[in-house]
Parts: sequence; structure tokens; C-alpha cells
Amino acid sequence: MEQRLDAMKASPAAYKAMAALQGHVEQSGLDRRLLELVKIRTSQINGCAYCLVMHTNDARKQGETDDRMHLLNAWREAPVFSERERAALAWAEAITLVAEGHVPDDVYEAALRQFSEKELVDLTLATVAINGWNRLAIAFRATPQVKSAKAA
Repeated sequence: MEQRLDAMKASPAAYKAMAALQGHVEQSGLDRRLLELVKIRTSQINGCAYCLVMHTNDARKQGETDDRMHLLNAWREAPVFSERERAALAWAEAITLVAEGHVPDDVYEAALRQFSEKELVDLTLATVAINGWNRLAIAFRATPQVKSAKAA
């Protein structure tokens, strides 16, 4: 697929607003590896190839393993995620899929056991931000920056 347009060039003010939200998330104090897991899982749900490439590479730089990233799609069954990570992933999934059932009370309660109120707001904003980036990338067909050759 060919990129439709470069949203950042077409509307620099919109990019600046999104970047400001992302900047808040990055400075929130939440663990960077946890944030990358949330970005990857959200991007898996949304089917955003551009963001999957970006955030798996970023996660590796933060020390995340390929094994754990490969298991994100099955995190409920995989024993390699902490309770805090599980709560964050469930929270991010519920927000991403909000039209399918809103955010269930049990998901909220599990998240609140693992995160302070401020952290939960910041985790929510992290999920809002990656969902926004996913939608921009998907809508305008941003081309993933892959290092390997194209598939035959």
C-alpha cells in the first residue's frame, strides 16, 4: 500500500497537539517498558503495522525481550507478565475496545489495585495517545519502516 498523505506535513498544528499529549505521557513517570507493552498491544488490536514496527524496536531499546513481545497477543495465558503489566494490558484493551463493552468494573478495580489514581490517568492518556497515533497511521497508510527485505 502506498501512503495517502503525510499527516504531520499536512497539519503541523495537529501533530504538535498530538506530540504534546505524547510528551506528557513520556514524562509521566510510568515505566518505559510498560508503556511500550501497552503501545504494542494496542497497535496489535488496531492492526497498525507502522506503530508495531516502531514500538517493538523502541521496546527492545528499553530491554524488552522478543519472547515477551511475541506473547503479547496471548498475555492472559502467558506466565511472563507481572500483575501490574496484566492490569495495564487489560486496561489498555478495554479502552481500545470501549465500543464493545465500555470499561468493565473488574478491569478498573484490578488497574486501581496496581496503579495510583494519577498513574491510572496517565496510563489512560497513554492508551488514548497510541490509539490516536494508530488511527492517523492507518487512515493515511503510513509505511512501516522495516529493515528486512520485502516478502516474496
